[in-house]
Amino acid sequence: MSQDASLPLADQDPTEEEAKTDRAKRRSRYFLLRTLANLRAWWREVAIDDIDQSMCIERIRGESLLTSRYLFMICMSAGIAVLGLLLSSPAVVIGAMLLSPLMNPIVGSGFAFAIGDFVWLRRCGRALLVGSIVAILFCAFVVFLSPLQTVTEEIAARTRPNIFDLLVALFSALAGAYALIRGKEGTIVGVAIATALMPPLAVVGFGMATLNTTVFGGALMLFMTNLIVIALTAALMARLYGFRSTLSSKQSLGQFAGILAAFVALAIPLGISLDQIVSETNGTRIARGTITDTFPDKARITALDIDWDSEPVLVSATVLTPEFRMSANTDIARGLSRQLGQPTEVVVDQLQVSTDPGAVEQAELVQARAAEQAAATERQIAALTSQLAIIAGVERKDVTIDRGNRRALVSAKPLDELGLAGYRTLESRVASQLPGWTIQMRPPLMPLPNIALEDGAIAPGEAQDVALLIWAGQRTGTAIALEGPAEPVAVLAGQLREAGVSVVVEPQNPRDRIATRWTVSP
Repeated sequence: MSQDASLPLADQDPTEEEAKTDRAKRRSRYFLLRTLANLRAWWREVAIDDIDQSMCIERIRGESLLTSRYLFMICMSAGIAVLGLLLSSPAVVIGAMLLSPLMNPIVGSGFAFAIGDFVWLRRCGRALLVGSIVAILFCAFVVFLSPLQTVTEEIAARTRPNIFDLLVALFSALAGAYALIRGKEGTIVGVAIATALMPPLAVVGFGMATLNTTVFGGALMLFMTNLIVIALTAALMARLYGFRSTLSSKQSLGQFAGILAAFVALAIPLGISLDQIVSETNGTRIARGTITDTFPDKARITALDIDWDSEPVLVSATVLTPEFRMSANTDIARGLSRQLGQPTEVVVDQLQVSTDPGAVEQAELVQARAAEQAAATERQIAALTSQLAIIAGVERKDVTIDRGNRRALVSAKPLDELGLAGYRTLESRVASQLPGWTIQMRPPLMPLPNIALEDGAIAPGEAQDVALLIWAGQRTGTAIALEGPAEPVAVLAGQLREAGVSVVVEPQNPRDRIATRWTVSP
């Protein structure tokens, strides 16, 4: 064995091929470092050097603090947003997005965090906190007074944030911070629409007013996602553009780690939410396919609703079909339980139609109109309930709604300076707003009008008071006592009894009027 062969492997000279590989690695590393250095120099010369950092900071600082103008615009934006959500009007909601000044303190807090100006950061945080609370309370107040308190599509769309909402906020914040740094404030309009800061706060106010914790929590999560992502992204952009900072390199590294941790902390629950949405979407697709396969080819599904929170899962659908299937519910439930892996209950309403395509389309049109009319009726009923509760001085739950007979009943509480005639006027006013409905307001047992006599008979001008007596007796179901001359009392008693009002005639006491009172104490 030669001496070279006896040497350890580590002590042997590298081969020519290994030397070439090592030189290539060194050249690649040098080229990469040189490229990064050139990019860094180019970035400083082209992107950073022409930025007036002091002017940019002062411009952002001036728009991010708590002022009377800021609070006024918060209230106006919140009011428009909550009305647009209640009306399910995207155009109105977009108008609220454009007015909202919430973007300013959020971006300001990001820049303050980046440069280490913690006094400015606290002031931005105060403006953001006060503005958010004012917006939520103002929206809750509007919803509390509104007759519309149902969860619309616009409201529901802001109750289930997911990872895509985080990405929207991220890209929008990048564009917004760039626009502010480069002096292109016009871009902020698009950013305001994309991030939609005010509508989630309005939905939080809606959830508070209606005591809906699901809506409240989901909308608050969406708002916090937008808030944190925008602030942290603004901080990253400020550092990327070299805004001067009082932080040391170690503090800057800790700052970057904190920002990264915040993004990860947000991404986890939002990712879980997205996974749930994807799962439910896939389940809806499976349900639609299973129902379609159960019926003939010409059958159509016109409505499909799945309640994933119920146990078992409840699937409701409406199908226009030329052929009625007796065992459809059982067959579909069995198939869905197997495919979804959980117990499923199915309720399918089958509407048998002709195989003629025109007949199917006509049936769909009729059903769509019926659904639209039903939805409109529900909105009217909600408005009616709220209005009756307000004018009667009671809670909404104290209003009785009989949908089958289209009647609404409520017992009013005594209101200052409002007599029986006032209650009757209010009832008539509400009834005129909802044709086809019978509105009955039971007034409190207030003093009844006396009926004046003229020449031994009821005076001609007393017809309105007589009608009021009849109305009060019908609504309360309480007997009315009459006292006065025999003949006019008998006439009045006959009118009341004919209208279904109980009457008690008191001992006669001839007078120039008929005294009336309730037979029971108020």
